[in-house]
Amino acid sequence: MRAKITYAVTAAVLVFYFVLAGSRGVLLIRHGTLLTVTFGVAVLILPVIGVWFLWKNTQFVRRANALAAELEAEGGLPVDELLRTPSGRIDRDSADAVFTRRREETEDTPDDWRCWFRLAVAYQDARDTPRARKAMQRAIALHRAKPRPAVPSPSAS
Repeated sequence: MRAKITYAVTAAVLVFYFVLAGSRGVLLIRHGTLLTVTFGVAVLILPVIGVWFLWKNTQFVRRANALAAELEAEGGLPVDELLRTPSGRIDRDSADAVFTRRREETEDTPDDWRCWFRLAVAYQDARDTPRARKAMQRAIALHRAKPRPAVPSPSAS
């Protein structure tokens, strides 16, 4: 829950910044000189990129959370079996051992989104965030591509 609150607060601060920067860009454009119009357009580009990035990030998080909920309902979430240091940090050797098992599991069934999800968690535990994100993106893509059960049409009575 704490992560969701932090994400919401950060997103709200970013949206506030985007509005503030966008209004400054409009003011620069209204000034009307070549230099201020150029700077105004440049300032407006930053909030557009930021909104796009925030939107893509939010979609990613929502899809990953949906996969986690589905996996939890199936009883397939990875169990936290990692050893920890006295300060609470994950032991690197323990994370590497779990990662090796998850990687082998994924190599055995490369088309199973569940394996990719668990591999993403193992990457994250091993502090390899870029690869964790790529593995989660792969899990999301596989989940979205899986065949859905056919819904009977109302006319087929």
